[in-house]
Amino acid sequence: MELKRLFTTADAKGSRNYIKSQKKYEIIRTVIYFGISLSLFAAGYIQTGEKTNLLTIVAILGCLPASKSAVSTIMYLRFQSCNQQAADEIERHSAGLQCLYDMVFTSYKKDFSIGHLAIRGGCICGFSEDQKFDEIGFCEHMNQILKMDRHQGVGVKIFTNLSKYTDRMEQMKALEEDEDRTKAVISTLKSVAL
Repeated sequence: MELKRLFTTADAKGSRNYIKSQKKYEIIRTVIYFGISLSLFAAGYIQTGEKTNLLTIVAILGCLPASKSAVSTIMYLRFQSCNQQAADEIERHSAGLQCLYDMVFTSYKKDFSIGHLAIRGGCICGFSEDQKFDEIGFCEHMNQILKMDRHQGVGVKIFTNLSKYTDRMEQMKALEEDEDRTKAVISTLKSVAL
């Protein structure tokens, strides 16, 4: 019952603790996939007494999705969900804004882990707990992605100081709400995030 619930109620991308729940899901899925391949190999060996049989071929082919799942597991293990204290503080200031938690964006040069994003129309602000966060590299990367998806004039700013970020979130509430544009930007962000 618990395993079924884990697979059917995995947190949606952008929800609070998404990375934490996704790690559990990916680990369990990987173990199951490799377990199936191993059991098929064992069944074929027990039945025929030889390693060369049809079930060995099926077991080897079963290692393909298992390996893909293992790579996904490794990717999620590299990142952390937004700190609980920071998330609680952000929650107090996020009313009225469209928000995404635990977003990881990858580029050819670097990975960008952002604990929280607030989006309103043409403004994207985020908070990263990484004090060495490459904001310039991230903004260039995001501007390219947004332009490819035909989002013009979208400003991107990432904070590493929580109090400055929550102050900016309060300022964003005064911006004009363009719900359709906000939803389109969120859709683009989710489509390119891990």
